[in-house]
Amino acid sequence: MSALQFPHQFTWENDHKMLPATKVKDRFLAEFGQAPAFIVRAPGRVNLIGEHTDYNDGFVFPMAIDRATWIALRPRGDKRVLAISIDMDDRREFPLDGLPRPAETRWIDYLIGVAWSLQERGYALCGWEGAISGDVPIGSGLSSSAALELAAARAFYCVSDFEWEAPALALACQAAENDWLGVNCGIMDQMISAAGIEERALLIDCRSLETTSAPLPDGMAVVILDTGTRRGLVDSAYNERRAQCEAAARHFGLTALRDIDLASFGRRAHELDELSRKRARHVISENERTLRARDAMNAGDAAALGKLMIESHISLRDDFEVSSAALDAIVACANAEEACYGARMTGAGFGGCAVALVRADAAQGFAERVAANYQAAAGVEPALYVTRASRGAETVYRAAGL
Repeated sequence: MSALQFPHQFTWENDHKMLPATKVKDRFLAEFGQAPAFIVRAPGRVNLIGEHTDYNDGFVFPMAIDRATWIALRPRGDKRVLAISIDMDDRREFPLDGLPRPAETRWIDYLIGVAWSLQERGYALCGWEGAISGDVPIGSGLSSSAALELAAARAFYCVSDFEWEAPALALACQAAENDWLGVNCGIMDQMISAAGIEERALLIDCRSLETTSAPLPDGMAVVILDTGTRRGLVDSAYNERRAQCEAAARHFGLTALRDIDLASFGRRAHELDELSRKRARHVISENERTLRARDAMNAGDAAALGKLMIESHISLRDDFEVSSAALDAIVACANAEEACYGARMTGAGFGGCAVALVRADAAQGFAERVAANYQAAAGVEPALYVTRASRGAETVYRAAGL
C-alpha cells in the first residue's frame, strides 16, 4: 500500500509535527487492517494576553499552536464510537444513544461529552472508530482538552451530515466541558482551536465571538516555557475565581465585568471587599491590556506588546492570585534575558506554562539559557520550545471518493 500523502504545510522544518499523524495512521492500519478514511487534527493554543477574561465576556488574544490532537478514523455502520488512545494505551467504546454519564473524568469522557453536546443541539451523528494521539502536553495550560474536543467534533463532522461552522462547534465543545464534565471554562480555548489562522494571533470578543487577526511584530518569535509543574483544572480554584467575578459584576448591576471600564471601576472599587476588588481589577485591567495589545501588534510594536505581557503577569500574580512559584520563577528568568520583550504565565494558572515574546534570531539561545537558569533556581527540568501559529481544526486526509 502506498503511503498516505499529507499537505505540504504539515512537513514543517525542524520539528516533529508529523509524528502524531504518522502514529495514528500506523496504529489505525495495525488495528483495522486498512488505511483510515480520514485523518483530522485540532490544535492546542497559547494565549498571548487576555487571561481569565473569556468567562467575563471579555477579550482574549490567543494563537493556535503547532501541537495538536490527531485522529485517524473511518465511519461505522452503527451508532457507536470505538476510540483507541495511543498515548493512554487504552481503548473505549460507547453508544451514541443513551450516553453514559462519567463517575470520574477519563479521556473518553471528553469524546462522550462532545457527542452529547452535539446531539443536544440537533446534530445527527454517525458512529466511527479510530486511533487518537497528540503532542499537546496535558495539564500545561496549552488546552489539550479543547484540542481533544475539537478533534472529536471534526471526526463526527467527517462521518456525519452537518456543516462545519467554527463558532457553533466551539460553543458545543465548550458546553461539553461546562455541562458534561463540570469545568466552567470560557469560550477561548475551543474557539481558537476551531478557528485558528496560520501565522496569525486571533483577537476574540468572547461575547459576540467576532474575531480579528493580527500578525506578530516582525522579527519576533513566541516561546512556550513549560515549568514542568501541573495543575488539575477541574479540582483547581478556577471555578471559585469565576464565581467571584460573577458576584462582582452582579454588585455593579452588570451582565459581566466586561461592561465596566477601569476609570469607572476606580470610582466604585471601594464598594467591594478587598478580595472581590482585586479579582475584578484584574479582569477589567486585563481587558484593556488586551485591546492595547491588538493595537501594538497592528503597529508592529514589540516593545509595547512585551510591556503589556509583563503587566498581565503581575496582575495575574497579585490581583487574581493564580500564578505559582514555578511560573514566577520561569517568567523572571525569561524577562532577565536581553532578547525577551516580555513574558507572562498563560492558561488557567497554578502551574503549567508561561509564554515569552522573543527576538526570533535569538530564540534558540534564549530557550537554552532560560531552561538552565530555571532548573538551577527551581530544581525542576522545564521544556521550552519555539512555536508558530497554526490553523484551527481541519481534515488533513480524506480517502479518495469520500
